Amino acid sequence: MDTADPVSSNPDHYRVLFENERVRVLEYHDEPGDETAPHRHPDSVMVTLSAFRRRLSSGDRVFDTVLDAGDARWLPAQTHSGENTGATPTRAIFVELREPSPLAPPEVTPLGPS
Repeated sequence: MDTADPVSSNPDHYRVLFENERVRVLEYHDEPGDETAPHRHPDSVMVTLSAFRRRLSSGDRVFDTVLDAGDARWLPAQTHSGENTGATPTRAIFVELREPSPLAPPEVTPLGPS
């Protein structure tokens, strides 16, 4: 799967709000039925601005999630594509960490927020 930066691979959905040498803050938005091209996120914190339903895919793995507005979730580094499977727009902020985790990566990288 492609490991493209989400701002480059999905410019209609992601935009940079702020960045420095330690973090990058992205805004994400889409509409019901929209899909994203494969892209990679480093370790991040995701804050949902709207309630939404999504499907994330990575290879043969699929993760369906429903999130409420105002949720804050950890998103471990991962590569995926996504689809808005709900009836509402997706609105979220991602705070991407520039420094890699000091822990060794797990055997299978988790998919989706936790």
